[in-house]
Amino acid sequence: MRNVPKLEAENRGAVLADSTSKAANAEAERQLVRRAQTGDEIAYESLVRIHHQRLLAVVGGILRRNEDVEDVAQQALVKAYFSLKRFDQRSAFGTWLYKIAVNECWDYFRKKKVRPLVYESSLSEDQLRQMEATPDLREGSAREGGGAARVTEQRDLLDRLLGELDEKDRTMLVMKEVGGFTVEEIGDVLDLNVNTVKVRLFRARGKLAEVYRRRLQGRRTTRSLNR
Repeated sequence: MRNVPKLEAENRGAVLADSTSKAANAEAERQLVRRAQTGDEIAYESLVRIHHQRLLAVVGGILRRNEDVEDVAQQALVKAYFSLKRFDQRSAFGTWLYKIAVNECWDYFRKKKVRPLVYESSLSEDQLRQMEATPDLREGSAREGGGAARVTEQRDLLDRLLGELDEKDRTMLVMKEVGGFTVEEIGDVLDLNVNTVKVRLFRARGKLAEVYRRRLQGRRTTRSLNR
């Protein structure tokens, strides 16, 4: 018990250090934005490096990894660059950039006039058996006993099921589970309040689970009838 106060002090110190680090990173990013707004291309390139991988993950998740992901992400970066002088920094640069990227994704769907759907026939029996241990979407974790390859495989299958959700619900799930955004950040990007984001995330996860269960049951029924 003597160690409890010491542990609590260490925890407080770790939280404080993390908070200080985040504040320093945020201020460094604001400085880069100010420099980029004056025409400093190197500063903008630094901002791109900071956000590029997360941006690709979000755009790729929304567009479901089609061949236009790089183009749409690049278009978002170009649009941000030419709009940078109008960015007032009332929100974080990342929030502003991802809002542009999400809008680019929705514009892409409108221009294509298609919403990619996934049908039961697109999943093989082997894939359905693999999804018996479908990972809980919370934190993107798999059930116990799955290694890195297993998690990747399951996420790939879940990605195909995301096509059943409408664009905004799919966007929120991708941002939360793939991009690692907080509900507050998602709300800022999509102009939704936190409670709305939480409710829609809950419903989207529930719909995803129901789609999977319905398909799995349909396959089992078909196999039974064919015996």
